[in-house]
Amino acid sequence: MIEQNKYPKIPLAQSLIEICKAKGLKHIVISPGSRNAPLTIGFVNNSFFKCYSIVDERCAAFFALGMAQQLKEPVAVVCTSGSAVLNYYPAVAEAFYSQIPLVIISADRPQEKIDIGDGQTIRQENVFANHILNSANLTELASRDNDVAIQYALHLAKNKKGPVHINIPFEEPLYGIISEVSVNPEWVDFDEEDENFVLGQEYIQKWNTSEKKLILIGESKPNAIEQSVLESLANDSSVIVMTEKTSNLHHERFISNIDTIITPFSEEEFEYFKPDILLTFGGMVVSKRIKAFLRKYKPNEHWHVDELRAYDTYGCLTKHFKTDIEGFLKQITVKRNSLEGFYQAKMSQIVKDRMSKSEIYLKDIPFSDFKAFEIITKKLPKDIQLQVSNSSAIRYLQLLNVDRLVTVYCNRGTSGIDGSTSTAIGAALASEKQTILITGDVSFFYDSNALWNQYIPNNFKIILINNSGGGIFRILPGHQEENTFNTFFETSHNLKANHLAKMFNFNYEIADNSIDLEIKLETFLKLDNRPSLLEISTPEKLNDKILLEYFKKLK
Repeated sequence: MIEQNKYPKIPLAQSLIEICKAKGLKHIVISPGSRNAPLTIGFVNNSFFKCYSIVDERCAAFFALGMAQQLKEPVAVVCTSGSAVLNYYPAVAEAFYSQIPLVIISADRPQEKIDIGDGQTIRQENVFANHILNSANLTELASRDNDVAIQYALHLAKNKKGPVHINIPFEEPLYGIISEVSVNPEWVDFDEEDENFVLGQEYIQKWNTSEKKLILIGESKPNAIEQSVLESLANDSSVIVMTEKTSNLHHERFISNIDTIITPFSEEEFEYFKPDILLTFGGMVVSKRIKAFLRKYKPNEHWHVDELRAYDTYGCLTKHFKTDIEGFLKQITVKRNSLEGFYQAKMSQIVKDRMSKSEIYLKDIPFSDFKAFEIITKKLPKDIQLQVSNSSAIRYLQLLNVDRLVTVYCNRGTSGIDGSTSTAIGAALASEKQTILITGDVSFFYDSNALWNQYIPNNFKIILINNSGGGIFRILPGHQEENTFNTFFETSHNLKANHLAKMFNFNYEIADNSIDLEIKLETFLKLDNRPSLLEISTPEKLNDKILLEYFKKLK
């Protein structure tokens, strides 16, 4: 028996679904509700779409963001009217600053029902105005204007790499079903021709004649640049390349632990390493120390390469090259005349000294956050996807070595702790690689609804560093051991994850010392019968002292 197609009876819902299908928007994350019933009926009953049900809208949006991060294509979230759509906002802001294509589709009441006391009704139009590429506020009836507005929003999400919002009003009845589509959307083509980028001779000349060039790489996708291009940069004695773990670009001469290297600099060293040209590309940078360095010791020129945006992070941006980084670097490296100099060589000597001192210090420290991270990074399997939460977790990871086959992701667009677990689960589902999330306790418990999710792969793993509070506040200015700090900054707690793990059917282990961690980590990394959680309990009031002492010992 052939199953009959089902379509929502409301023509506007049909138009949206037909346009999404034609434009290739395949993945739809739906939160349950009544006002969005016409959309749910249409998406779920069309075999083209892959639909996911996530109850908590905030988790749903970060889950979709994680999928879009890996798929590199738009993913949609669909919700009912009222406060539901507001729960998308943290993920919308993250998508905006991380340049991730996220399509928000919110059902709404008709315009005449707004602000008259109707239930589940708020002012939804333009609700994301400050952090959105486009707000398509549709009218109630199917029309050419609505068709164009939907297609334009989807075009921007894909081509301008960011979030868009489609707000679609429905009047009851909402659950009507028909077997044939009654609309014929009007199609519009917004595609633009790509322009060939040619780097001006004056910039090539500046590059060739500058003796100190610093390349700082922010968050980047793996394999963004050919290895031959990276080799060319590494072999230029007038170039220092600094990366972060989220840069996902590797070479033995690149500096991947910035804070370890520059924190102990003397005034003279800061002055010497001030670049003539700072070249930046990629997303947000984690290191506060490199930002402070470049803001105080400003380069003569700051060039940023990105097809869409350039932020004046260091207060000295002189040129935004709107092109892809590989094409830009090929034009620089092919035409360069390498200068003989000591810029890279002097930095290499410092790196060698720092790494020696770092190894000695880490060998003898007691069990702590830092020690746990050292053990974890040495044991991580190769060729995995590593998702990392914000605050302490990503900053500790910056200080240590991670195998070059491990791809690293972190929500650095807004650097928030919210949604890290949800993002990791969405990314795990979309990626072919095994995914491990390293997270702090505050971030994990904050996003615990992320585990209320039926799509978690069996080989998904969470490593939870539980130091009983927001430990990062202990290393920031203003730390005092008093009730105000402990309650309102560090938010001290005694929570453990064992009951959550049991409720959501995760394998669970806990470790509270180095030997125990070494043993349990070995077994934990091999489990693949169901999702797994390893909780590492570290001392609350020792971590800050060990980390601060680390930087002192590097001098």
